[in-house]
Amino acid sequence: MILAIDTSSAKSALALIDGDRVVAEIVRPAGRDFDVAAQAARLAPDARLVDGVLVGLGPGSFTGLRQGLAFGVGLAMSLGVPLFGIGSLDLAAARASRPAVAVTEAGRGRVYFQAPDGRRGAAELAMVPREWQAVGWLRSEGLEMVPEAELRGFGEAVVACREQARAVGYATVRPEYMSDFGRLD
Repeated sequence: MILAIDTSSAKSALALIDGDRVVAEIVRPAGRDFDVAAQAARLAPDARLVDGVLVGLGPGSFTGLRQGLAFGVGLAMSLGVPLFGIGSLDLAAARASRPAVAVTEAGRGRVYFQAPDGRRGAAELAMVPREWQAVGWLRSEGLEMVPEAELRGFGEAVVACREQARAVGYATVRPEYMSDFGRLD
C-alpha cells in the first residue's frame, strides 16, 4: 500500500492507496494543530503494511510543505520503502474531471498556479488565467472554483495521477518553492 501525503496548502491530506483502491483518506485544515504522524497512524495503524510513500513536493506553505516532506522521508527511510514525489499542483489538478487551473496559496493574497495549457507561475489572484475554473484549497476568495461536490477526493486524485510521480532518493528530495515559479512582485 502507498501512503500519500500533501501538506502544502490550506488543507493537509493523507490517503492510503492499495492498487487502484482508496482504502482511506484524511483531509483537514492545515496548520500547527495538524499532526501528520498522528493522522498517518490513523490511516495505517500497522505501518509495516506501507510499501511506498508518495509526497507532494509543493509549491505551497513553506512550513507545511516541510512538515509533510520530513515525515514522509522519515517514514520511507524507517520502513526501507520507495519514496515518490509529485507536484502538489498536479495533485490538485487531478481532483478535477475537466481542465482546471490548479492553485495553492503563496501568501499575501497571491497564489501559485498551473494552467491546463502549461502556463504556471506565482501571481496576484487577478493575474491567474480565467479561461478555466480553479481547483485547490485556498483560504482566500476571488477565483471561480470548481464546486467541491464535482471534484474527486484526494485519494482518487492520487490514483489518477500517480504515474506522474517520480522516485526520489531519501537525501535528494527537492521541494518546489517560490524560486521555481518566478519572483512575486
